[in-house]
Amino acid sequence: MLKSILGCCKVYISESRNRSALESIEKAAKLFPLAPIVNKFEDVAYNRVGYTLVSQLDLDPVQSTGPCHLKNAVLAMVKAAFDSIDFQQHTGTHPRLGVVDHICFHPLAEASLNQAASTARCLAMDMGSNLQVPTFLYGAAHEEGRTLDSIRRIFGYFKPNSSENQWIGGLKSDSLPLKPDSGPFQITPSKGVVVIGATNWVDNYNVALLSSDISAASRIAKRVSGRGGGLPTVQAMALAHGEGVTEVACNLLDSKKVGGERVQQEVERLAKEEGISVGRGYYTDISQEEIVKSYLKLIEVRS
Repeated sequence: MLKSILGCCKVYISESRNRSALESIEKAAKLFPLAPIVNKFEDVAYNRVGYTLVSQLDLDPVQSTGPCHLKNAVLAMVKAAFDSIDFQQHTGTHPRLGVVDHICFHPLAEASLNQAASTARCLAMDMGSNLQVPTFLYGAAHEEGRTLDSIRRIFGYFKPNSSENQWIGGLKSDSLPLKPDSGPFQITPSKGVVVIGATNWVDNYNVALLSSDISAASRIAKRVSGRGGGLPTVQAMALAHGEGVTEVACNLLDSKKVGGERVQQEVERLAKEEGISVGRGYYTDISQEEIVKSYLKLIEVRS
């Protein structure tokens, strides 16, 4: 059934405090009712918002002559974001590379990763040519399977560019350390760059540490992360998250292997060694199953 060939797109925008900007972005998305927003997650401390959209995917997005509702909805949101947000004026405690920091596609239900990747590549081409923003591909959307974190490390993504663990203003240079897959070779300071990828499902799970000691939080994050010899399929970083609070923010690349509960236990164990109290962790999005249910319900109401 075509209804089962669904794609999910998560769009992360570097803004959560400017209400008019968010309203403009959401208004743009509503022009594409067949690709509805099924979840929105705002974080004021990070000054970041994440939108989750869902729609049917074409069997072959490249050869299709019909509209790709998911791609078109995201493209409209990105344009609205560029029109209403100036990256040079942005500040927050979450790293970012541009007004639209990150876009990721995931297959749902009967869809394949290749279908999600084809949609991601089509979006990247449109964004690069129509919106004139340097665009970088990762995961299945990139011919060599380049990883998201490898692009971010090249750009110095993980190092705050200001005191108090803040990221303030645009990128340090207008020139690019990496050749874009689409778009110009020069950065427009008000836009920054965009990274677009396609992967199987990734959960985001954050755990609050009731301490402002970012060094201790970084030690915990490193020991939780698979890269630091911790939990496999887990990526983690430590971020300031309001007065007297830090977070261990995690990407769970395979929740079937390591889920949020296992991460929670490990953070609590390591935090105890540091003498730090821990809050209850939370997911920043609803589950795959809930996403599909929400989409079908919204489409039924609108049809």
